[in-house]
Parts: sequence; C-alpha cells; structure tokens
Amino acid sequence: MDTKIDFLYLSEPDMIAAGVKDMPACVDCMEDLLVTLAKGDYVMGGENHNSHGCMIMFPDDPKFPGMPKNGEDRRFMAMPAYLGGRYQMAGMKWYGSNMDNKAKGLPRSILMMMLNDKDTGAPLALMSANLVSAYRTGGIPGVGARYLARKDAKVAAIVGPGVMGKTSAAAFVAACPTLDTIKIKGRGKRSLDSFVSFVKAELPQIKSVEVCDTIKEVCRDADIVSFTTTVADDISTFPKVEGSWIKPGALISMPSAALFDEEFMLSSKLVVDNMGLYDAWEEEYPYPTYPKMGIIGCAFTDLVHEGKIERTDIVNIADIITGEVPGRTSDDQTIIYSVGGMPVEDIAWGGTVYRNAVEKGIGVKLNLWDTPEMA
Repeated sequence: MDTKIDFLYLSEPDMIAAGVKDMPACVDCMEDLLVTLAKGDYVMGGENHNSHGCMIMFPDDPKFPGMPKNGEDRRFMAMPAYLGGRYQMAGMKWYGSNMDNKAKGLPRSILMMMLNDKDTGAPLALMSANLVSAYRTGGIPGVGARYLARKDAKVAAIVGPGVMGKTSAAAFVAACPTLDTIKIKGRGKRSLDSFVSFVKAELPQIKSVEVCDTIKEVCRDADIVSFTTTVADDISTFPKVEGSWIKPGALISMPSAALFDEEFMLSSKLVVDNMGLYDAWEEEYPYPTYPKMGIIGCAFTDLVHEGKIERTDIVNIADIITGEVPGRTSDDQTIIYSVGGMPVEDIAWGGTVYRNAVEKGIGVKLNLWDTPEMA
C-alpha cells in the first residue's frame, strides 16, 4: 500500500508560467463552469450548498490585546467548494484583506488556494491565488460580454480602474473582437495611470483609452459599462447612475454595486451568473439584501420580494449559453448582468492552471509524508 503524499507548491511566477493570465482560455473555462453549475454538479458551503464562504470580521473596539481592529475591507475569509464536470476536484481559497496593505505596497487581499483530491482529501497543490482570483473574476464578465453584448460593440466603460477593472477589460477584449476604445473613471491618478499602462501592455486591440471625470461622462456612448469599484457596506456609498446616461442596447456588467433608478432596472433584461448564489444570499441576509451585499443580483431578488418582478424574470446566464432562453433580443435592449463571485470559479481556473503546471513540469514538489504517523 503506497501511503506517500506529495503536493505541488506554485508561486505567483509559477502560476504565470502555467498560464494563469491567459484570459481567452479563462473565459472559455468560466463558460464551461457556468454550464456545469446549471447542471448542479457542484457543492459550495452552507446547508444550501451555495454559500459564498465564511468570513471573520473584527470588532470596532477589541477588548483583548493583539486582536485586530475593524477597518476598511479588513477581514479573513474561507471559500470552500467541490466542482464536478471536467474538474473533479475540491479545494478552498483562503485570504486576509486589509485596505491598509496599499500603503505597504501590498495588494488589499493576499490569497492562497489549496486543491485537494476529491476522494482522499489529500492535497494536490498549494498555490498563490491572487491572479487566479483576479482572472476568474474578469472571466465571468467576459462570458457575459460574449453572450449579452452587441456583436458590434466598440466602446467599453470601466468605473473603477483597479484589479477587477483591469481583468474585466481584458475579458471584454477577449470576448468582443470589435472593441477598440475603453473609457475609464477612477478616483486617483496612480490607479488611472496603472490601468492605462496595463491596457497598453496587455491589450493591443484597444486603440484609445479615455479618462473621464464623471460617471455620466464615462457611461455616455458606451456599449459595455462595468462597475468594478470597492464599496462599503453602506448603500449611501454606492455610485448613483441615471438610466438616461446609459446608451440603448448597452450591457451593464456588475461585479460591484451601483444605484440605478428603478424604472431603468424594470425596463432592462436582468441576468445573473448563478441564481443559486442569490437565493443563498437572500436566505443568509434577509430582505433588503442589496444594501448588505452590494451585488446587483441582490437588488433583483429584492424586487421580487417587493412584488415588482417575478423570480422567472431573472435569467440564469447558463440558460442563455445552452439556448434554453434567448439572450439579447434586439440591438436596443439594455441588459444588466450580475457577477457575484463563487469559490467554484477558483476551483475551475486554479485546477486548470494546476494541470497545466503538472504537464509543463512547473512548480516545487513538497512532501507531506511517506507514511502517516497516525492512521
């Protein structure tokens, strides 16, 4: 009986060498993932099997020496999942987050991910996960753009030039071959300059980058509008958007929050990445859910709660991918697409990159044991 267990350690440079930044491949992977979710071949946390994860947050006034104090985006979070389909893998993304990291030259969140054998639970890989998370977060909007944006889309608008903004832009480029212009609205010169540099280095398809001063200006004439800002758990901080600012026929991609006037929302097609996730949030954070979660799909379920729409008015994108439900029905149809973020996405893309690394001989093999001391 062979009881030896080795696993692969993959640093961030290893992950890059194994293809974690291959956005076209990531969009394809996320499309396959969304169809796998629609089949039900997955398990996430909680009794409902759809929980986003488990989060630790800190008190405003800790009573114990050494305990962290509550701060902007300060938390620890565990996001476990099993994913079937072509992946057949379990795992968990674990991260700590603190906005003060920025002053130290570190990312706001520092992420690691463990992949495990689905049967024995043995570790397969421990990997740097910042880029896994960043690219899968962009990949889901990329699937939305592939199926929901106008086929002649030329202009994308990004509100929030951070990591989500960069990878969403990369995904839009991968999904929309006619895209040639990106408009950007940010808060500071440093993040704007970083975004422009990213586009010039990574997205040669884009011929023009326009920096805008207001949300109204950035939305004007855009075929795709994406909100990727970091917002507090306070609805008063959500960006406000008037429906009149949005071009008829635009796709509004929402990995983050914004406040749209109700008439505009009710006149738009409402699409989500995985309806089960929003059902779980509605259960875990009872109505009104949107102010607590800041993901626009929760505003959709709030509208159902208020009797203003039917649950069947919210479309699962997998049903569009598989042809069970029509996607865009006219060039003037406005579509709002909610992107919630799920640990199964990390399993899908992280598992794909892990298998690339094994095939290419990338990474460092580490030994857990030859024979377990207690078995």
